[in-house]
Amino acid sequence: MNKNKISVTSDNIFPIIKKFLYSDQEVFLRELVSNAVDAVVKLKTLIKLENLYDIVDNFQVKIIIDQKNSTLHILDNGIGMTQEEVNKYINQIAFSGAEEFIKKYKNLKDSNIIGHFGLGFYSSFMVSNKVIIFTQSYKKNASSIFWSCEGDPNFIMKEIEKRDRGTEIILSINEESKKFLEYDYILKLLHKYCKFMSVKICLSSKQDNQEKEIVINNIHPTWKKNPIQLNDKNYLDFYHELYTNQLEDPLFWIHLNIDHPFHLTGILYFPKIEKKIDIQKEKIHLYQNQVYITDNLEGVVPDFLSLLRGVIDSTDIPLNVSRSHLQSDPSVKNISKYITRKVADKLDAMFRKNREDFQNKWKDIKIIIEYGMISTQNFFDKAIKFFIFHTVDKNYFTLEELKNKIKEYQKNKEGKIVFLYSSDREKQYSYIQYAKDRFYEVLILDSPLSVHLIQKLELSYQDICFVRVDSDHIDKLIVSKKEKKINSDLSEKEKQDLKNLIESHLMENLQFSIKLEDLPIKENPFMIVIPEFLRRIREMNSTIGKDIVEKDKYYQLIINANHVLMKKILKEMSEEKRKTIIQEALNLTLLSKGLLYGKDLTNFISMRFKDLIQE
Repeated sequence: MNKNKISVTSDNIFPIIKKFLYSDQEVFLRELVSNAVDAVVKLKTLIKLENLYDIVDNFQVKIIIDQKNSTLHILDNGIGMTQEEVNKYINQIAFSGAEEFIKKYKNLKDSNIIGHFGLGFYSSFMVSNKVIIFTQSYKKNASSIFWSCEGDPNFIMKEIEKRDRGTEIILSINEESKKFLEYDYILKLLHKYCKFMSVKICLSSKQDNQEKEIVINNIHPTWKKNPIQLNDKNYLDFYHELYTNQLEDPLFWIHLNIDHPFHLTGILYFPKIEKKIDIQKEKIHLYQNQVYITDNLEGVVPDFLSLLRGVIDSTDIPLNVSRSHLQSDPSVKNISKYITRKVADKLDAMFRKNREDFQNKWKDIKIIIEYGMISTQNFFDKAIKFFIFHTVDKNYFTLEELKNKIKEYQKNKEGKIVFLYSSDREKQYSYIQYAKDRFYEVLILDSPLSVHLIQKLELSYQDICFVRVDSDHIDKLIVSKKEKKINSDLSEKEKQDLKNLIESHLMENLQFSIKLEDLPIKENPFMIVIPEFLRRIREMNSTIGKDIVEKDKYYQLIINANHVLMKKILKEMSEEKRKTIIQEALNLTLLSKGLLYGKDLTNFISMRFKDLIQE
C-alpha cells in the first residue's frame, strides 16, 4: 500500500491565516516587529561568532506610518535575506528561520531570538491588500531582493539595485483596517507588545511634510537584570513603568530567576489588596524573550497569585501556533509549582527576618495568603508557619502559638481547643465583651474567605475548632473549669409555659427557633445567635450566590430562664401587659442585633417618643 503526504498549499492556507490564525488582528504588528528584532539579534550574534567587526551600526527597528499613501513600514538594519533565503523563509509557509538559526547555533546561550513558527510574517495579510519586502543580506556578495504579494498564491520576486543592509516590509493597509494608520493607536499597540523588546524600536509618522519620531521601548527591563545590582527605587520605578495608572507603590516584590530545569525570569509585585478579591484590570504579563504574549496566565500562575502584578518571561511556556494562547504541558505545572514555592519562601523569610514589619503588612496581604492556603496544598503546608491570627486586642499569633496559649482554658465539651473569633468588632461588641470578661482570646476573622479557611484548618487539625462569639452564650461555647453549674429558678413546667408564651408573641415575620438556657441572672433576658454550623452553611452558600435557608431560620432566640423578667412575665395576669413586656424586650434585643427594621422599627421608635412625651 502506497503512503501519500497531505499537502498544505498557499491556495488553502491564506484564508485560514487571514481569518482564523490570530484572534486579534493587532497581533500582526507584534509578529512583524518581532521578526525585525530577530534579524538584528541574529546579526549581533554573528558579529561575535564570525568576527564581523567591520559591521558597526546603530542597530534599530523603525516603524513608519505613511497616512498619505496608506502604508505602514517596518524596517530593520539586521541580518537581511538573500534570494535563496526569501525562497526558503517567505515562499515556504511555516518554515521558521529563527528556529533553523537556533538549531545551527544550538550551543549559543542567551540568543534572545523570538521567532518560532514561521507564520508571523503572513499575519500581515490580515490587514493588507498588498505586502512588499525589500531586503539586503549582510553577506557582501548578495544582491538586494524585491518581493511582492497581494494575498494570493502569486508573488513577484526579483533582484534590484543595491540597498542598505536589512529588511523593509511595506503594508498597503486595506479599507477595513485604516485604524492601523493612526499614530496613537499604533503607539498604544507598540507599548503593549514591544515595550521591552531587546532592540531599540522607533515610531515615526509622516504628516504634513513633517516627521516625528520617538523611541518606544526599554531594551534592558528590570526583570532581566541581576537582583544584586538593583535597589528598591529600581523596582518601584519599573512597577510604575509597567502600570502607568497606578499611583500607589506595591508593598514588596519577588524577583524570579531560574535556569534549570526550565528558564524563567520575572518580578511579581504584591499590591495592597485588603479585603477585595476583584478581577484585576492590571494583571501579570507573560513575555517570551521580552515580547509581550498575554495577561491570561491560567495554569502558569496559581489562581491565588493572579491577584499579584508583574512580569514573567519564559521560553519554556508552550504557546499555540499563533503565540496567542498557552498550551497544556507538564512544564507548565512545574513552573506553577516553582512560582508558588518562591512566593511562599519570600513570605516566610519576611516573617522570620522582621515579624513586626510583616504584621504591619498583614491586613494588605492576608487575603492572598488565605486564598493560597485554601486552593493550593503545597502553599498551605508552607504558609501555616507564617499565617498569623490577630486578636481584638491587636496581638498576633501563629497557629501553634495560639494553641499553646489557650489550650488549657479554651476548650469545648468534646475537648477540642476553641478558637473564638469575631467577623465584625462593632456588631459583635457585646459578645466579645462576654468573652473578654472571662479572659478569653478573640480573633478577628473578617475576610470573605475566612469561612473557607476555617473549614480547611479544622480538617487539617483535628484538635481545634473555630466558633464565632455570637453563635451561642459564651459559657455554652467554652467549658470553664472554674464556673459552677447554674441552677434554675423555674420548674420544667414553668419553662415550657414561658417558652409557649414567648413563642406566641413573636412577630409574625420572625421565624426564629427558641431555646431556654439557665444563665447567670445578670445576663440579658434574651440573646439572638446564629449557631455556628448554620451560619457557615449560609456564608458558604452566599459565596456561590445561593441561600438555601430563609434568612430568619438561621437565628436562634436564647431565653435566659433565670432573668427576673421571666418571673415577671409568668406572674403577669394581664394578657395585654404580658404581650407589651415580651414585645419590648424582644424589640430591644432585635435592635441591638440590627434586626429591627421596616414597620416594626418605625412603630418602636414612635412608641418611645410617646413615652417621652407622657413622662
